[in-house]
Amino acid sequence: MRKKLDTTLPLNDLMEKEYSILNLGPTHPATHGIFQNVLRMDGEIIHDAVPTLGYIHRAFEKLAERRPYAQITPITDRLNYCSSPINNMGWHMTVEKLIKAEIPKRAEYMRVIVMELSRIADHIICNTIIGQDTGGTTGFLYLFQWREHIYDIFESICGARLTTNICRIGGFEREWNQNTWDKINVFIKDFPKALNEFNTLLMRNKIFMDRTINCGPISSKMALEYSFTGPNLRAAGIDYDVRVASPYSSYQDFDFKIPIGTSGDTYDRFTVRDEEMKQSLSIISQAIKNMPSGKVHADIPDFFLPPKHEVYNNMEALIYHFKIVMGETDVPKGEIYHCVEGGNGELGFYLISDGGRTPFRLHFRRPCFIYYQAYPEMIKGALLSDAIITMSSMNVIAGELDA
Repeated sequence: MRKKLDTTLPLNDLMEKEYSILNLGPTHPATHGIFQNVLRMDGEIIHDAVPTLGYIHRAFEKLAERRPYAQITPITDRLNYCSSPINNMGWHMTVEKLIKAEIPKRAEYMRVIVMELSRIADHIICNTIIGQDTGGTTGFLYLFQWREHIYDIFESICGARLTTNICRIGGFEREWNQNTWDKINVFIKDFPKALNEFNTLLMRNKIFMDRTINCGPISSKMALEYSFTGPNLRAAGIDYDVRVASPYSSYQDFDFKIPIGTSGDTYDRFTVRDEEMKQSLSIISQAIKNMPSGKVHADIPDFFLPPKHEVYNNMEALIYHFKIVMGETDVPKGEIYHCVEGGNGELGFYLISDGGRTPFRLHFRRPCFIYYQAYPEMIKGALLSDAIITMSSMNVIAGELDA
């Protein structure tokens, strides 16, 4: 006999729920990189999400075990390539910590200028993309040109723009020319006006606010449990900044504020990065005003490449050049962790040296890899369009995600 249906139960319990599966990525313009999210959808509502990583895994850590210390710098370029000089200098500081090198104050201040320019470039990309993904193309096209001005500065310093290989273990390879200083001065003079115009387009725009407020929120408790750092943590109300908590490169000499949010949503992440750009401009201005005189590199001939004109005309310089490039210099044994405030958060380098020509072990602490673990939890119950904006505001960089 056919069993009678109990109509007192809710409809959802009477019928098994059917969901649709949507692959957001790995090749999709909304993901801003090659990684995949397998979404279980109930119409436009996200019921569950599973991230898939590793599409551009390049075995950086294993490569580093086979390369001399000076040759690891180009690997770091390919982590967060939106602010690669910070990666470069973070690695150099790690090696300098191991060999106990004393860096001249002038070189440290020059590093600060480059790192803060890199932070501005990184935040320009993130904030303009948030605007783009909410339908505001005008602000994206307008402000993005200033990223190119920053790349012009990098090009005048080292000859490269995106993957810079800038700076050296011990400091800079040469003093900056006047053209570089002129470009920096023009940038810090003209960029604030452009940034204010960009903010006028979006910051109090009702459509933008409706799309971003309460979109992809994360509490301070959850952010700490997931080990968030950088702007994503500060947007949740935690004022942790590596530049203040563990100062490096003379950051203790500079006066700047740590902007924080309250709700940890997309709007807070946008406004925190916006204020950080203003603070970076202030830091650059202070560095230029108080720039010390002196050398731009440490006196460490075993690690710092001699000038090219000496290499071409002096046998001893040629020998040192060969030994440094091929990794034939003595490196002390030790275990070091050094971190810097990257564009996305705490970028750390855990280095173990056994005294050989290459690291015994090198681990990159990539902030993107850490906070992306929280992404499925942040978008559950949200609309698909909100999930895309949330991803943009987290500034997930695939190169940093898949080291």
